[in-house]
Formats: sequence, structure tokens, C-alpha cells
Amino acid sequence: MSMRVFEGFKFTKLNTPIHNMDPRAKFLTITVIFIAALLFTNLYVLVLILLVQLPIVFVAKSGKRWAASLKGGAMLAALIFIMNIITGAGMTYASSMTLRFLALLSSFSIFFMTTSPDDLGLALEQAHVPYVLTFTFTTAVRLVPTMAMDAQTVVDAQKSRGLELEKGNLLKRIKNYIPILIPLIVSAIRRSIELAEALESRAFGFSEKRQSLVTLKMKVTDYIALVISFVALITAVYFSLFVKLPNPQIPIEIPALWTF
Repeated sequence: MSMRVFEGFKFTKLNTPIHNMDPRAKFLTITVIFIAALLFTNLYVLVLILLVQLPIVFVAKSGKRWAASLKGGAMLAALIFIMNIITGAGMTYASSMTLRFLALLSSFSIFFMTTSPDDLGLALEQAHVPYVLTFTFTTAVRLVPTMAMDAQTVVDAQKSRGLELEKGNLLKRIKNYIPILIPLIVSAIRRSIELAEALESRAFGFSEKRQSLVTLKMKVTDYIALVISFVALITAVYFSLFVKLPNPQIPIEIPALWTF
């Protein structure tokens, strides 16, 4: 998977209706998309789920980073397609699983690139999630883009030293990534030690009672988004259980290379 995929998980502050949405309403909207993608294997529906997200990306003014995240996940999407073909699942099912992965990747990308970790932490706190868990989750969200940048820096440095990642067979390529993984692991350990020392110096966890300066409040647009999300969820569940949708059959079928 290319490091570009993490561009879609990096928050950038913009003044758009999507960025200004309450994170709780936004999370429910993305969750409905996530559930709908898991409910269906129909190609038409999965394409529709992917296309429904385009207006959200357009309003959020994040098209380039969204496209970069999908492009970065193209290798894993291709691997999902190939593995389904190898196991004899057929072209139609393999295409469905690939589209499902892209829809899920897109939904998570939209949420994280338009939601501030601070707002996400506030939403979790107001949902009465223990602060230790909230802090752990939001810290992980903050560190993912940072680790991705570190990884890209290490890759560029190793390539400048003559390391060839794209040449050789599969085993050779895996071995080529060892000089990249070792510096990344060392860097991650160093960051964790620095973070632990910083938390300890500030007496993290000494007081269980915390009071936030900002309190999240739902707006009219957030409630509208909640209603639309609930209607969409009920519709998706109904169609998945009681309506038989036509599914295009891709005529090209490749026999399984092995069976279990």
C-alpha cells in the first residue's frame, strides 16, 4: 500500500459545511455508509455507495487528498481482487469485494480528513468514554499521518542509497523492506518513550474529573444529517433483507488456481 493512502487520513482545517459538522453526526453518517457497504455485494449498489460520497468530498473541498488515498490503496484493492480470483470466487464477486474495500476506505478517509482530533476527543468525552481511552485513540489518530511521513522519509533516504524496492520477486521485495521497517520501529519506540515522559511530567491521570473549555452542540444541519442517515440505514437494511436486486454478471470466469 502506498504512503499516499494516509493523505486521506490527515486532518486539514477548512471552513466547509462538512468540516463544521458535529463529529457525532458525521460519524453516524459515515457509519451508515460503512454498514451499507457491508450489507451488499451487488455491484450496482456498491458503485452507488461509492458515488454517493463524491458530493461530500466536493463540499469538503478535499478531492485531491481523497483521490490520493484511493490511489494509495489501489495496490491493496488489486490484491483483494487477485486473491478472490485465485480462490475461484469469480469476476463478479471479486469486483464486488474490491468495490467494497474502496467504499470503506473512502468513508474512513472522508471522516478523518474532515474531523479534528480535538473535536473527536470532545465527542468521545461527551459520550462518557473514559478519558484514558479517548486520549489513546486521538493520539493514535494524530500519529498515523506523522508515521506515514516518517516512512516516506525513510523510503526516500534508502532509495537515495541505492535500495530498489520494485525489483525482484515477491520474496526479494519483502526483504527489501527490512531496511525501512527497522528505522520506523526505532522511531516509533523513541516517540512512545518521549510521549510517556511528557505525560508523566504533567501528572497524566492524577485527576479523574476533567472539564473541557469547549462543549459540542448539535446544530439544525446536524439533526437533518442524523434523520437522513437513519432513513438511509433503514432503507439499506430493508433492501438487503426483502428486495432481490439485479446483479450484473461478468461473463469472464477464471478457474481457481487452488482449492481449499
